[in-house]
Amino acid sequence: MNFTEKNVVITGGTTGIGLATAKAFINAGANVWITGRKDENLQKAAAMINSPRLRTILSDTSKLADIEIIKQAIEETGSKLDVLFLNAGIAVFTPITQTTEADFDAQFNTNVKGHYFTLQKLIPHLADGAAVLFTSSTVATASNAGASVYSATKGALNKIAQIAANELAERKIRVNIVSPGPVQTPGLESVIPAEGKPLLAAATALQRLGDPDEIAQTVLFLASDAASFITGTEIVADGGYLNYGLK
Repeated sequence: MNFTEKNVVITGGTTGIGLATAKAFINAGANVWITGRKDENLQKAAAMINSPRLRTILSDTSKLADIEIIKQAIEETGSKLDVLFLNAGIAVFTPITQTTEADFDAQFNTNVKGHYFTLQKLIPHLADGAAVLFTSSTVATASNAGASVYSATKGALNKIAQIAANELAERKIRVNIVSPGPVQTPGLESVIPAEGKPLLAAATALQRLGDPDEIAQTVLFLASDAASFITGTEIVADGGYLNYGLK
């Protein structure tokens, strides 16, 4: 897929799926901005990608003031965005009886409010015919114990994306959702103990965890002209996780 001189913003682009997608867009010729909450992580990501077409923005998208930083950075370039990949996210897995207000607010602020207002602030800077992608998750459909808040944030994202697809269709802007299953990322490692990963792999039809590069290719497909008639759709890239065992 060719994204030569296309302009791409990826929130949460320093690790995992975001980093893999940034690399893929760079390799396809795009100019890419990635956001992250920690300067150290942004520097590491920039060193790994090592491209003059990569730019970094220090921004915590759970905070409206930091979303303004992204908006200002794009305004200063005078460029229109061809792709906006709303990918930043956090997860805390606890039973309902143990969930704190702080954990609830942190997940909704990052996973929902951050995406919502980043989209809102950047809509004027999207080119007509641009592509917007949301990272959701199979947990929006599944009912895993301990995932009540995280699942709720992803379910909310799916509905926001579907409505955005209708609201932006007049400008030929397509809005789609990528829902990964279990993928080998630092985020997964932070919430799943090492002994739990084989169990996750065994829960997929393909009997393995996904690779961030595989999700990145799904994102690039949806952002490309090859997906020009796809909008308001959720693409599940889960190795058969949701359907495995269902006959």
